[in-house]
Amino acid sequence: MTTTERSVPKPVFTDAEAGAREFPDSSASARRYNYFTPAKRKQTHYEDVTVEVQPDPRHYLTQGWIYGFADGETGYPLHWTKLKAWGVDRPEPQRGPGTGGLPVENWPAHGWHEFRDPNEEWEQTIYRYNANVVRQLNQNIENARNAKSFEQWSTNWVRFVERHVGAWMHIEHVLGLYVFAANERSAPTNMHNTALAVNSAHKIRFAQDLALYNLTLTEEIEGFDGTAHLDAWNSDAEWQGVRKVCEALTAIEDDWGEALLAANIVFEPLLGELFRSHLVMQSASGHGDFVTPTVMGAGEYDFAQRDLRWTVACLAPLTQDREFAEHNKSLMQGWLSHWVPQALEAARQLQPLWSQPDAKPPRFEDSLDRAKNRFAGICRDLGLDTPEELKQ
Repeated sequence: MTTTERSVPKPVFTDAEAGAREFPDSSASARRYNYFTPAKRKQTHYEDVTVEVQPDPRHYLTQGWIYGFADGETGYPLHWTKLKAWGVDRPEPQRGPGTGGLPVENWPAHGWHEFRDPNEEWEQTIYRYNANVVRQLNQNIENARNAKSFEQWSTNWVRFVERHVGAWMHIEHVLGLYVFAANERSAPTNMHNTALAVNSAHKIRFAQDLALYNLTLTEEIEGFDGTAHLDAWNSDAEWQGVRKVCEALTAIEDDWGEALLAANIVFEPLLGELFRSHLVMQSASGHGDFVTPTVMGAGEYDFAQRDLRWTVACLAPLTQDREFAEHNKSLMQGWLSHWVPQALEAARQLQPLWSQPDAKPPRFEDSLDRAKNRFAGICRDLGLDTPEELKQ
């Protein structure tokens, strides 16, 4: 018998099926983000999670900003700082109908996107770093409690720590919440905003370290007044200059760049390091105190090894900008001339603190000279001239 072949449609492959097409990035080894140029030969995890995460019509977002504020502002307005980076003044690309807009060649990419945080901070590194710092501090303090080392402190040093070391927590709290956190959303790229957020986290954590240390000393040292730092901050003449400058930093209006420079380039070297490194950490050992320097030293490391490093990496290229170098340099020199005299005046009001410990630290003038030299070196790193006001 002969059978007639059934009339069944035969499959015809057209290469239109899902997964049929081979793309350059199809292999597992090539599945990495490729919408940005890495700073080095190979992109890092930090770059994958921060670089150009937020959109920018001046870079590649053809349909324009997809969100805005109630007052009509859209996205990340560049005028939230007077600093400028190349391409800022170029017009945004022309838009066309539809979600994709018109094809655009040679995007007017501006130089803000060239910034990379040398610390490569992102969400995971914040948790890891701060957890390690807190763990180490807790171990140091617990070791001191077990060794009964707090009983060896002189009465004069106890009074100094309860008033003046405790007073520094107010500064860290103000800078963390009302300077860095307050400006975190104002910068034009995710790389800047992430660095500002981490800087804020360092400050808030350090303020908490000092607060918890104050509570521990209240429990461990008989007669330790855990509220004395409030009276020192509110009433002591030595602290009123520092308090004035610190609170003035919170009143900088609509310029995250000035807030960053004033806090990390002026306030920290001329006042922060002056007090922490040249007074507290120099005096403590002579009073049998090996714990307070570790607490203060953690905050010192936050600034000297991390916060200052990203600030210089952020601001220094702007004084060499291909379009706005002179504008930026003139602007930053003006900011220095405004803030340096205030910081030096506040520093001199701190001078009486150098005579309070029994074991005297280096002379105040020597400490201030070292702080000034440190500040002058930072100015050179930024490509700025050392302000004449530093001679005061």
